[in-house]
Amino acid sequence: MQDTQITAAPVTARNPRRWVILGVICLAQLVVLLDNTVLNLAIPALTEDLGASTADIQWMINAYALVQSGLLLTAGSLSDRYGRKKALMTGLILFGLCSTAAAFSASSGQLIAARAGMGVGGALLMTTTLAVIMQVFDGEELPKAIGLWGAVSSLGFAGGPLLGGVLLAHFWWGSIFLINIPVALIGGLAVAKLVPESKNPLGKRPDLVGAALSTVGMVGVVFAIISGPEHGWTSATVLVPALVGLAGLTAFVRWELHVPAPMLDMSFFRNRRFNGAVAGGILVAFGMAGSLFLLTQHLQLVLNYSPLEAGLRMAPLALTIVGLNLAGVGAKVLPKLGAAGTIASGMTLLAGGLAAVAAVGGSLGYGGMLVGLVLMGSGIALAMPAMANAIMGSIPPEKAGVGAGVQGTITEFGGGLGVAVLGAVLNSRFAALLPATVAAGTAGSLHEALAANSSADVQDQIRDAFASGVGTSQLIGAAAVFAGGLLAGLLLHRAARAEAAAAEASAATAADPAAA
Repeated sequence: MQDTQITAAPVTARNPRRWVILGVICLAQLVVLLDNTVLNLAIPALTEDLGASTADIQWMINAYALVQSGLLLTAGSLSDRYGRKKALMTGLILFGLCSTAAAFSASSGQLIAARAGMGVGGALLMTTTLAVIMQVFDGEELPKAIGLWGAVSSLGFAGGPLLGGVLLAHFWWGSIFLINIPVALIGGLAVAKLVPESKNPLGKRPDLVGAALSTVGMVGVVFAIISGPEHGWTSATVLVPALVGLAGLTAFVRWELHVPAPMLDMSFFRNRRFNGAVAGGILVAFGMAGSLFLLTQHLQLVLNYSPLEAGLRMAPLALTIVGLNLAGVGAKVLPKLGAAGTIASGMTLLAGGLAAVAAVGGSLGYGGMLVGLVLMGSGIALAMPAMANAIMGSIPPEKAGVGAGVQGTITEFGGGLGVAVLGAVLNSRFAALLPATVAAGTAGSLHEALAANSSADVQDQIRDAFASGVGTSQLIGAAAVFAGGLLAGLLLHRAARAEAAAAEASAATAADPAAA
């Protein structure tokens, strides 16, 4: 039996400006996600203009992701308590101000601080955009609205390298932050005029202890994941924050189980639909972020494209996602296949795309990779909106902000895990396949290995070793995504059967009260 479509709580009258509202909040979502990847291409310019060290560059990139991922649950909870419109406007203002500070930073420290501030604004925006969608859409329109939101989210991840390449080809590095300012201004005015206020009517007291524990836990775990490939998984730099993070999350769970007004209701995790969507969401983010990390290197370091050329050649991935969601394909498939079938199908396509890039991307060049990009885009277009719909539909509407926080947290966690794990596989495979004549100290970097060996024959062997490492990593990512699709589909299918059985029992009891 197919599982039923998840919908938000019905509303008495649909907001006549709901599609305009969707456009405004999707624009806000887009700039938040673009800033996850857009800075990577500016590393050479930042090193030259600001005299940034390797450690500075790492913090410039990671400060945004660390702060954002650490505050998602807290931001979602606060938006439920004090109002989602207020949180959305606060996020836009903070994001715009910190983007201005980032664009005109005169030192590495200033840029790192500005990026951290952008992470706070980004956490508020990521949680409230999806929560507002759940408030202004219902019924058959909800999956389509979430599909468009998902398309914009995917475009943000995939479009960062392209946008960064275009801007850096014509302007200075600060331009990648200046583009956020008009979006923040226009978005803030539009939100003030169009978006209705909504909040949890119960108005419970904020869970400050839970907020602190969740922030410490998530920052520690995400920092360890980000640092693992560079410092080594057994180094103190990785193990200490990992242990602190795990301890923080453990304490958070124990606190939430006993506090009268928890920030995150742990009963959500007794819902099979919720658990299935969370499991699938982590592995889709794992495959998507990991694949973008590997594809960028494949195009630039194996196929020798410039950053702008690489960004342009990754465009079919984003265009496929956007095109299919604009056409409403995911919303049409969801009622026919159910959440389980839609997510399993989407993740199978994503896994097939990763496998295709690994199998033929190197031997056939970009032509072979294009097939994989289209398959990946098709899979993401199906799976991501269905999973967001399943997660949000498993949570009471009054806690939509916390639900959006969970959605954002699993995306950040899965994405960080994908980059770390697949990056570690790439480095290990690359080092193992290098010629014996290559110095061990250069085994962690293709650039260093090529610079230390001038022989054309040895350089070809080094490039072949790197290409093989990329292919192996992509195959492992494909296997993980495929397994995740099966797991999520199974959990969601069981949830649908349990819900159907409960509905039948309830109907039978209502028809024959004496049998109760």
